[in-house]
Amino acid sequence: MTPPTSLRVLLLLLLLPALPAAADITIGRYDMASVRDASTLETRVIEDWKPLAKDPALRSKVVEITICEWWPGQKVRLPVAMLAPVGRTCSNVLIENMGLAPKAPMPTGAKLRLLREHGVGLVFVGMVPITDMEPVGRLHLLMEEHFVQTKDTRYTPAWIWGLSDMRALTAAMAEPDVFQPRRVLTTGGSKRGVGAAASCIADDRITAMMPVVAPIIDSPGGPYVEGTQDPVITRMNDEFIAAMTSETGRKAMLVRQKARSDERLTLESVKAAGWSDDEIKAASSLAWEVCRTTNYLDALERRGVDILYCQGSNDNVSPGLIELGEKFPGLPVYIMPGGQHGGAKEAGFTQPVNSQADVDENLHAFAMHHFFDARRLIRSPRIEAKADEGLRRCQVSVSFPDGTEPQSNELHWSVNRHPDYSILMEFDAWQSIPLKKTGKGSYSAEVILEDGAKTVDFISVHRHQEAGVTLTVSSHEVRLER
Repeated sequence: MTPPTSLRVLLLLLLLPALPAAADITIGRYDMASVRDASTLETRVIEDWKPLAKDPALRSKVVEITICEWWPGQKVRLPVAMLAPVGRTCSNVLIENMGLAPKAPMPTGAKLRLLREHGVGLVFVGMVPITDMEPVGRLHLLMEEHFVQTKDTRYTPAWIWGLSDMRALTAAMAEPDVFQPRRVLTTGGSKRGVGAAASCIADDRITAMMPVVAPIIDSPGGPYVEGTQDPVITRMNDEFIAAMTSETGRKAMLVRQKARSDERLTLESVKAAGWSDDEIKAASSLAWEVCRTTNYLDALERRGVDILYCQGSNDNVSPGLIELGEKFPGLPVYIMPGGQHGGAKEAGFTQPVNSQADVDENLHAFAMHHFFDARRLIRSPRIEAKADEGLRRCQVSVSFPDGTEPQSNELHWSVNRHPDYSILMEFDAWQSIPLKKTGKGSYSAEVILEDGAKTVDFISVHRHQEAGVTLTVSSHEVRLER
């Protein structure tokens, strides 16, 4: 479904903010007419509508659809499972993701509550690493080959993940007796958060997004072109893995590193294809352009899109949090201090953001706000920090511009943080103390640091209950340096 040239130019003019020179790298866009064309789904019904065995008041349908013909002769087909209450038409729809097994998942937590108690329709699309998609073990290599040859970021994971969510929505809307969406929320963690953001940015049928542990402002996990990362970071990571005492943990970390590398280009391949240094640099950034929400905030605001990101402070897939706070302090976020992307416990990953109870509750609260106006979506507060010259005594103030007064308010800090993209950053320690109320919607705290502090990062965390629903937000991350 490659867009016509004229349409691509128009989309670029309408949607693309000012970006650095991209040499000959083309930003992959979507032909929305094709995205919404149900006749191209080539739907195969795997299991028609029937009541769920565990809850006969709910029903499900499972199909397989064509996401696109990624290049001539290579169709991408994925399973889609739809869930809805029996005998009701859903005007509110949540797009989520599942594995490749062609069966309806039994939702849990917030998703089950929204379905069962509030009649929110659920649509799950099979979204997995490109290495696991048909043809297994080859699709990612062919994707990389097409990117190298065409210099078009259409041939990237972010592009196809975003399209998957949009095509799943098209499949749901082809069931008008069940789905007549007025509001649509996309969510998911990691690659599924990438898909949630990319689909919401491109598709005005989607009215809200809640990505979890997904990149916001900078590229996830390192440059898209392997071999261009800062050699200091590369050396730090190699030394960290070599020093791991758990052999199981080391193997798990190496598997993770390889999985990331498998979906990226290599420096050798792009140089062999004659790419310039400017093109290599541009590709490392623009490969993720379709999901970089910060470049589209004005357009999303004009559409009235609701946004809430749930991140981990210690997640190298969502780097650039200091820069995010400096440039976009109004973006609603919950940054979990110490929160990690996730991974094997044997490798030390014990605080995965995606499985935290407050993140699940945030989905419930965010959906109750967006679908039913049942509570407010409070904005992230402003945070200001200052310290004496020796970085010993720090004064931190936090304020909600609209006077919001959360019931729980904490200040968290971390000293001498490691750089983004380093594995050590994923294990930085955080401490916390309660914030003291100083006025309406205003709070403060004093932190005394030990000698040796060169930097200190602060994040405030706030839990706000309204109409029996709790929303957890944070300030953005700020840093003081000696």
